[in-house]
Amino acid sequence: MPNRDPVLTKILSTARYLTFNVSRNAAKEYQLRTLRKLLSKASHTAFGLQYNFDAILGADDVYEAYKNSVPSGDYLHMLPWWEKAREGQPDITWPGKMENFALSSGTSDGASKYIPVSNEMVKMIRRASMRQVFSIVRTDAPKDHLTKHWLMIGGSTSLNYNGVYYSGDLSGITTSRIPPIFQRVSKPEPEIMSSKNWEEKIERITREAPNWDVGMVAGVPAWIQLLFENIIKTYKLNNIHELWPHLEAYIHGGVSIKPYKESIDKLLGRPIKYFETYLASEGFIAFQTRQDSDGGMRLMLRNGIFHEFIPFNEDNFDSEGKLLANPTAYPIWEVEEGVDYALLITTCSGAWRYLIGDTVRFTNIKKKEIIITGRTKHYISLVGEHLSVDNMTRAVARIARTHQIEINEFALAGIKQDGQFGHRWYLGVKGDLPEGLTTDQLAREIDAHLSELNDDYAVERQHALKSISVDVLPLEYFLQWMEEKGKLGSQHKFPRVIKGDMFKDWQAFLTRKGIRESVPA
Repeated sequence: MPNRDPVLTKILSTARYLTFNVSRNAAKEYQLRTLRKLLSKASHTAFGLQYNFDAILGADDVYEAYKNSVPSGDYLHMLPWWEKAREGQPDITWPGKMENFALSSGTSDGASKYIPVSNEMVKMIRRASMRQVFSIVRTDAPKDHLTKHWLMIGGSTSLNYNGVYYSGDLSGITTSRIPPIFQRVSKPEPEIMSSKNWEEKIERITREAPNWDVGMVAGVPAWIQLLFENIIKTYKLNNIHELWPHLEAYIHGGVSIKPYKESIDKLLGRPIKYFETYLASEGFIAFQTRQDSDGGMRLMLRNGIFHEFIPFNEDNFDSEGKLLANPTAYPIWEVEEGVDYALLITTCSGAWRYLIGDTVRFTNIKKKEIIITGRTKHYISLVGEHLSVDNMTRAVARIARTHQIEINEFALAGIKQDGQFGHRWYLGVKGDLPEGLTTDQLAREIDAHLSELNDDYAVERQHALKSISVDVLPLEYFLQWMEEKGKLGSQHKFPRVIKGDMFKDWQAFLTRKGIRESVPA
């Protein structure tokens, strides 16, 4: 072995014994065991007593008893319980006092949510993070490169404390507890990570960058791109590999990599490996284990979370993406490939049959691999077009690739004018459009791509969905709007679908910028 680094030796000794293939029967066994552990642990909490967890544990079919006894719901369903925990009351939905709450991005309705993070959950997140690193080591990337410095761009480790609990970005909560095995290679230093000013953090990391030999980076795509661009500009480089020649892997999450990948590729000196991770405020849900999985991520079945899947259709959700009463839910051993499901989770932080807000689709049942297809409230179906974020992202990525333009941010709003329904697109483009390319042409091409990707959309474009318009905006406008909302940072992302008051705020912002919106065609 060319590199006897003790960290590398430790990783390899564990990684070679890992296996990721899980049969349907094994998945059922793992998940039922997880559910029983969660119910048993919380049986004497206020929540467990109200819903009689002891009786559920004594049933012949624990899952059926659990599903029939405990209602499913979103954040507002759990909020009365979690508010008591935030007051410092112990044993509400999870044993003991809850010391940490993660502030979610709140993209659905603009409001921040306080998600409990137990000590058990922190341990599960740490374990999952190590397993993802192990899976990357199993690839053909040079092992000695992967044990160089690991640059993790996350939230501030300086948490807010109100005398009862700490709150902040989940990445800030977990980064402050990096396992000792990783501390030696992790960058940036704790002092930089504690900063709450994102622009200042980027500048400080840029100043330190020449002192590091980075082999792996992790973070939200928009901020990784901004950091790379800033480093290249500051040191007058042709690409980031001139400074970090051993950079081999990028762990990304939070939003789809599709709108950013070509832009990031242009900042590299050679290809690297991309690995997606699904780390939500509620827990570590999945991660990508192989490069030939078409972006599919392996669902974590033994990591403190019990998963249920609700078909994302009119039987279970209304037109605004709100969960209906008594939805149909399936466990992991009853799901099918190719179906969009809303994810329902039960966790070791005291979330019970909690609608996380994401929609997923199984791409490989045998390997338990999923992709994120959108948000329950981030889709448009004004007239039955059922347009998902995944559809939108693919269409935007196609036109960006066709015209060699960088579209790193975008949003879509549904409009109704003079009794007519339409879609209004906002594209955040870096630089100017190529000569001769118009917004009308972009609208036509997006329309054509969506008609190809989504049959419902194609049908409604012939009937009720009458107009499509595109506004091309400077990319920085999206960041500036987020900054005005106090949501500039790693845990926050611009909503792909804007509705209601959020849409009104966005239009007011554009008016202040002197933008006159295009007329729908």
